[in-house]
Amino acid sequence: MQNTVKSICLEQPNKVGITQSPCPIKKNTDVLIKVEAMGICGSDIGAYRGTNPLVTYPRILGHEIVGMILESGIGMPDNIKVGDRVIIDPYVYCGHCYPCSIGRTNCCESLNVLGVHIDGAMQEIVRHPAHLIVKAPDMKIEELALAEPLTISLHAIHRTKVKAGEHVAIIGAGAIGLMAALVAKVYGAIPILIDILDKRLAYAKSIGIQHTINPSKENDIEVIKTMTKGRMAEVVIEASGANISIQNTLKYASFAGRIGLTGWPKTETPLPTNIITFKELDIYGARTSKGEFEEALELLYTRKINPEHIISRIIKFDEIPAYIKELSENPADYLKIIAVL
Repeated sequence: MQNTVKSICLEQPNKVGITQSPCPIKKNTDVLIKVEAMGICGSDIGAYRGTNPLVTYPRILGHEIVGMILESGIGMPDNIKVGDRVIIDPYVYCGHCYPCSIGRTNCCESLNVLGVHIDGAMQEIVRHPAHLIVKAPDMKIEELALAEPLTISLHAIHRTKVKAGEHVAIIGAGAIGLMAALVAKVYGAIPILIDILDKRLAYAKSIGIQHTINPSKENDIEVIKTMTKGRMAEVVIEASGANISIQNTLKYASFAGRIGLTGWPKTETPLPTNIITFKELDIYGARTSKGEFEEALELLYTRKINPEHIISRIIKFDEIPAYIKELSENPADYLKIIAVL
């Protein structure tokens, strides 16, 4: 096997490039994976900008990964063998802390996320814990790379227990928010997508999201009130991380409503807790995902969520540094960029 592999390395904020890294050496509980496709995530952009406090440098990026098994390892699922295509579950947990002991491994007290806390998988070959892979269905590799971000949207929908017939106000029409709206629609709920960018809202409408609101141009509360016949939204999902949007979740929610916080704010957000008590709101953190990969793949495979609606551009591996810079400067121009090797 080769001694080095090409990788996408963030040397420091605003400095990303292609480097040669040592070819990974696996332990007996790891698998070796030939990476085939990967998505560029908002967390990669935050790391590039230097705004993600969890990232240390230098750091190999990447956690939305599709690849083929080169070498097996102890703990690999029974339905996977060498040569199979897999999706990487990038949330490496300890298995011993309290959250892990109750099955909520995404809340692990020492969770290591690829490309954030530890080196990621934007490289030609990567090693990964053998139990954290999921067999991929027969689909295009660029479409399979959407599975991981779709699990984030699914986790928010699951945490807030969305049911058919409910109104789900979703703040942020980026990839995660848009996919959450599409999932809500699959579940028989009524998504209301909220964003300050008309371009994103127009695109959402073009792929079947009927209700959209631009709060910079409309009275968002009144629109939701009219739409829900005064009730307001039974579920609100915040997928932007903007402080004002987090505060608005309390205003958009109905009495006895549920709120899911998926976006990561850069600074602390003050909240009027009297409204939480007055409305008796249930507020759920929705961090990463847990056990949602199979459902995500089923939604993509059956076209209940059409991958073509989410992928903005397919690029080559060597173009990743340029597109990370492009995404940082023009985030509204793209939903999801996928690189293939």
